[in-house]
Amino acid sequence: MTVDRGAVQASWNRTRNHLDAARIHLTGLANIDLSATLEFLEHNELELAFDCLVDLGDGLDLPLTFWQHLDRAAREMGLYNDSLYKPHLTAADFCRRHIAAASEQERPR
Repeated sequence: MTVDRGAVQASWNRTRNHLDAARIHLTGLANIDLSATLEFLEHNELELAFDCLVDLGDGLDLPLTFWQHLDRAAREMGLYNDSLYKPHLTAADFCRRHIAAASEQERPR
């Protein structure tokens, strides 16, 4: 099986863009340490950066767009459907729950 390196790189770039867009929502917030996330991103450890962002965002009142970016990153990395990523599946499930809750709050009544 031949790996299309261009396709892999494009997927990493899309994932990185989603993670960076989510990270921006946390930048400048009090008591938020992004150093681990930034180190993971620097070393292209995108799944670990995803886990950090979900952990940092959980419990904060962040806009739906934060969770949507993480959701897109999770989908790009296949975290929802790959049993090999059990630790990440937990973070992906948190992401799904936040999207569902935020979507419910934004629905017009």
